[in-house]
Amino acid sequence: SLPAKLINGGIAGLIGVTCVFPIDLAKTRLQNQQNGQRMYTSLSDCLIKTIRSEGYFGMYRGAAVNLTLVTPEKAIKLAANDFFRHHLSKDGKKLTLLREMLAGCGAGTCQVIVTTPMEMLKIQLQDAGRIAAQKKLMAAQAQLSSSPAAAAAEPAVETRTTATQITRELLRSKGIAGLYKGLGATLLRDVPFSIVYFPLFANLNKLGQKDPNVKAPFYVSFLSGCVAGSTAAVAVNPCDVIKTRLQSLQRGVNEDTYSGILDCTKKIWQREGPTAFFKGAYCRALVIAPLFGIAQVVYFIGIADFLLDMLPKHRA
Repeated sequence: SLPAKLINGGIAGLIGVTCVFPIDLAKTRLQNQQNGQRMYTSLSDCLIKTIRSEGYFGMYRGAAVNLTLVTPEKAIKLAANDFFRHHLSKDGKKLTLLREMLAGCGAGTCQVIVTTPMEMLKIQLQDAGRIAAQKKLMAAQAQLSSSPAAAAAEPAVETRTTATQITRELLRSKGIAGLYKGLGATLLRDVPFSIVYFPLFANLNKLGQKDPNVKAPFYVSFLSGCVAGSTAAVAVNPCDVIKTRLQSLQRGVNEDTYSGILDCTKKIWQREGPTAFFKGAYCRALVIAPLFGIAQVVYFIGIADFLLDMLPKHRA
């Protein structure tokens, strides 16, 4: 049933995001730093420096936004894919690869309604620590070069903003369009991701089914979700880098600003080289693999079906 699908998708998203959010934060910070202003050299370096400067919970900056909106996002994504697969199938026959890709395309298009504002707010909170740390470093270097007395001065305290404050400011200054900045780049990432992910997962999952009418074992669904998720994540990483850059409202010292997808692509290619489009690719693979592995296990086990079936019995 649709309610069960939505609940399953939501539970899957909550569990997955909680497990992998620190890696996602590192991915955002690695993607946003530009040549000459690098604060972090790797995933582990980013996490260690984040803990040292912001504490353990610094790794979960922006998690509240993600945990709040990931439920409808994952619910829409998984339920929409099922919906399109059902309507594209002919008399219960096996879907062709093209129809599987079309179903994934539909799911990816539907989810951006929630994904774009969620990513927009999450990125501001995730990257705020990097920008603050960069400013402190630049200020310290400037003080050291000017006078020893200035170097001993108290560093500026970072003013932390919340997702609610950012939302209010964007709605006040730019209206609802402010929350949907980077919508085109989000579509450019999520539609190809879903086109790759869902058919690949479905076909990998079928390999573990002994009978077409019986679900594959949970570990097959988990591994299929991991492989399909990481493959699709790396494939669309250049689009994710562009989306992250476009949705960042604040920049570090001497960092580029962008007017759109083409301008962003051109500047990254010219100033940072083609390898810059794969910044954070392994982080994204580490985020997406368990996220979708867990999501598919929860979704296919059908926790919500069990809970919904128990309600009438409990009431009786």
